[in-house]
Amino acid sequence: MDISHLIELANDSGGTLYVMLVLLLVALTVIIERTRHLSSMEKGGAAMIAMLKTDRGQSDALVLPEKLTKLPHARLFEVLQNEPANANRDSFDGHLEEAIMHEVPVLDRSLWILDTVITLAPLLGLFGTIVGMFNAFHVLADAQSGAAQITGGIAEALIATASGLLIAIIGLVFFNALHTRVRTIVHQLETIKIMLVNRHNRLAVKAQGGAAPVELVRAPVRA
Repeated sequence: MDISHLIELANDSGGTLYVMLVLLLVALTVIIERTRHLSSMEKGGAAMIAMLKTDRGQSDALVLPEKLTKLPHARLFEVLQNEPANANRDSFDGHLEEAIMHEVPVLDRSLWILDTVITLAPLLGLFGTIVGMFNAFHVLADAQSGAAQITGGIAEALIATASGLLIAIIGLVFFNALHTRVRTIVHQLETIKIMLVNRHNRLAVKAQGGAAPVELVRAPVRA
């Protein structure tokens, strides 16, 4: 099957194979971009949780590496920095929850595009197959047309449906994988929130005894 034959099949499908090619490229773009971005978020969140476990509220300052300050998890540390030492637990918990609510919509950005491709690709494939079958049965008007020519046209028309299903299967697998990553990151945010609330309470007790107030320190950027 050469390029010219593929172009002929695309034309016989009413142009839907061209549209599905665009859908495949869009889906792959979203998959690659979201996978890299969410993977970076997940690793950064795990590093922050490990940092909090190691510190256990024993120091009065948190050293947050510069590369982690751009992640959604860093917004929770900024809330800790701006929260008064004498703030009660419920108030601090509410401020952290508010910060999480602001960051969650950023996590599943562009996933709606992948969801649309998963739904649209099989429908376009079915439409292309119907158009192709119209063309295949059109040869019945020619008395010299054989059965092999008709069945061959139907088989070629089914390529559109197969292409749409293939795109939907690929998109669905990665859509579920990306949603799993999003849920993992949300769980990390909730975990960091609990850890910061507990840490703030311990530091508040220390502050009443004359300890230094809570401070967020960012590690300097190395040249």
